[in-house]
Amino acid sequence: MLHNFDPPATEEEIHASALQYVRKISGAAKPSAANAEAFEAAVAAITEATSTLLNSLVTKAPPRDREIEAAKAKARAAERYGTE
Repeated sequence: MLHNFDPPATEEEIHASALQYVRKISGAAKPSAANAEAFEAAVAAITEATSTLLNSLVTKAPPRDREIEAAKAKARAAERYGTE
């Protein structure tokens, strides 16, 4: 999740999310040389679309704190996987 954080998501975070998405959809962590151009074009397009979306969203909820959300995610993972 990248929406409604203080400070807002960075371009690096948005790009990393786009890269993760393209990897998931394509089934490839690293594209072949034949597909590298299409892979990078998709990452760029999704990064741009995500930035546009995040800049357009509005909410009345107060911004979330990154450290608190990270702690919550860690607690959920510990409960799910039985680790600390």
